[in-house]
Amino acid sequence: MKIEVWSDVVCPFCYIGKRRLERALSDFAHSKEVDVEFKSFQLDSNAEKNTNQNIHEMLANKYGVSYEKGKEMNESMAMQAKEEGLDFHFDQVIPTNTEDAHRLSQYAKQQGKMYKFMERVMKAYFTEGKDVGEHQILADLAEEVGLDKKESLQVLAEGHYKGAVVGDQQLAQQLGVQGVPFFVFNEKYALSGAQPTESFKEVLEKVYEEEQNSPIQVLNPSSKTEYCDGDSCGE
Repeated sequence: MKIEVWSDVVCPFCYIGKRRLERALSDFAHSKEVDVEFKSFQLDSNAEKNTNQNIHEMLANKYGVSYEKGKEMNESMAMQAKEEGLDFHFDQVIPTNTEDAHRLSQYAKQQGKMYKFMERVMKAYFTEGKDVGEHQILADLAEEVGLDKKESLQVLAEGHYKGAVVGDQQLAQQLGVQGVPFFVFNEKYALSGAQPTESFKEVLEKVYEEEQNSPIQVLNPSSKTEYCDGDSCGE
């Protein structure tokens, strides 16, 4: 079984959804037959680096709400993450553009280490307060998961794998993806958002037993969101 996951490294629900999928797979009898592949998706391809804004300020300015409201939104998200065993520190988060992180994830994919790299970058962003838009930091994270640091820096400096990132996002558009995380099972069934673990379990069983091919069916269509409302992050 193949599961394709469209996500952004700065999307909190993508990290939460990743954990819930992992929990479902841990109880799935055929988990060793499942291949999980991440797909690149940027919530804001025009996001700037080195803005000197914290995440609370960014949300307040972007959505026209008070600083206190922006902080409240993030605190609520952190509470949800904690229920999944994740430790989010939004006061330390450094907003940035994620194209370089996605390009390096595509390099990691070619080396068979994309899953580990995505986990490491998400933890660095949400838990450790690292700037995942900075090349040296990304290369250090890549080295931690077994990638060559020098090659990673070269990939970042020379703009490699941008086409792969764009290709993933174009495919997302074709599938009608309006928010992430977005999970596609065997190119047939899809789940939108960080659904409960039980929902993932049900789909895993259904897809495994299903033998006939059919167009992708979004099992829980969700409306486009401005921020991380409900269970997914919109553009």
